[in-house]
Amino acid sequence: MKEFQYTIKDEIGIHARPAGMLVQKAKQFSSRVMLECNGKKAEATKLMAIMSLGVKCGAQVKVTVEGPDEEAAAADLEGFFREHL
Repeated sequence: MKEFQYTIKDEIGIHARPAGMLVQKAKQFSSRVMLECNGKKAEATKLMAIMSLGVKCGAQVKVTVEGPDEEAAAADLEGFFREHL
């Protein structure tokens, strides 16, 4: 299992457009990707679950990746967060 923490820098937080892009990115991997913020968890392949987290700017998000391609998935997702969120 791989995990990393990221502080959201996007002034709107995780809104519909980046959440949709995150879902597409997470679906590229066979590993299970979970987001955790403010005591709530969501699977990264489910748009409505991500949106229900209500992640705002400055929030700390914990991303957990578990599965056969977790190394590549975690590295790729961390880059995604830096670039888009």
